[in-house]
Amino acid sequence: MTIRCKAAVLRQSGAPRPFVDSKPLSIEEIDLAPPGPNEVVIKIAGAGLCHSDLSVLNGDRPRPTPTVMGHEGSGEIVELGSAVTDVKVGDHMVFQFSASCGRCRRCLEGRPQICELAAATKGAGNLMSGESRIRDMNGERVNHHAGVSCMAEYAVADRGSVVVIDKDIPLADAALFGCAVMTGVGAVINTARILPGDTVAIIGLGGVGLNGILGARLGGAEKIIAIDLEDSKLGLARQLGATHTVNARDANAVEQVRDISNGGVDYAIDLAGTIPAMNTAYAITRYGGSVVTAGLSPSTAEFSFNQGDLVSQEKSIRGSYMGSCVPVRDIPRFISLYKQGRLPVDSLVDGHIGFDEVNAGFDKLQDVKTVRQILAPHG
Repeated sequence: MTIRCKAAVLRQSGAPRPFVDSKPLSIEEIDLAPPGPNEVVIKIAGAGLCHSDLSVLNGDRPRPTPTVMGHEGSGEIVELGSAVTDVKVGDHMVFQFSASCGRCRRCLEGRPQICELAAATKGAGNLMSGESRIRDMNGERVNHHAGVSCMAEYAVADRGSVVVIDKDIPLADAALFGCAVMTGVGAVINTARILPGDTVAIIGLGGVGLNGILGARLGGAEKIIAIDLEDSKLGLARQLGATHTVNARDANAVEQVRDISNGGVDYAIDLAGTIPAMNTAYAITRYGGSVVTAGLSPSTAEFSFNQGDLVSQEKSIRGSYMGSCVPVRDIPRFISLYKQGRLPVDSLVDGHIGFDEVNAGFDKLQDVKTVRQILAPHG
């Protein structure tokens, strides 16, 4: 059965600020076609406003348009495709924004987050079937965003984009586990693989970066140095477990970190997604240390470094996509830590908003006035 519902549709990237006036996201009715054999229909409970979404809105990382936005979401399964037998209607779930084919080399290596087929289908605005299930009121195709498109009342997604979760946690706020938690905690625990006693710097304290602070605390880091441009974010990082803070605006910020860490950190983790943040990360890393980056810069941005120093100092630089997570393994693990009180991600939620506030919400995100807002499509 076709579902008609409300959604936040991006018709064109690169709208001028403020978004509350230019309204890059139009709130429209859409039609969702019935799910394909390996797909499910989700009633959306919550959709996080993330910097990755913002980078599409402002044109830093363009994607096919028109598209229903949103990649960090949660909800309830309400309909199953004919071949779906391992989940049921009524299950609570979190989206993971890189469904995997299970057959390509990356999947067979145990790295489903960088599935080759998923990358191609997401880039084309399709589900893994190679199709879009979304149409506007003129019958024209609308793209899926990252295979999720959760800034809507309902969504059709691949079964592989769904991770079933326990029903005893707030469903709307569970959206954070699909991106902010996976990316931030995962970059520290899975990609960097810090050890107890390590010194870790987290650069960029948005929703992902603050989860990086939580991950460093979970991993037993002795010194956790939080670096950001905003004193308010540095204060929050202290509350979440940072042992030291440095304002990146300070002319001697690099020297401060080197003093705190006795010459440089074991791991410098860029969760800001800017070239200045990467330059800082490289500069504060000790001999033999590692830079990990999980932030997404504009698609044209390039990072350079002194190759001789890289060799003679035996530094390493690693990318981290989705926190190097295996979502079906790691999302339930992170939720278990949350329920134990060891991963207090609910403290990062600034509030819940409706469709009429979503453009203004992205203004707040761009202006660094918020950590995580959750769109609640059904109120």
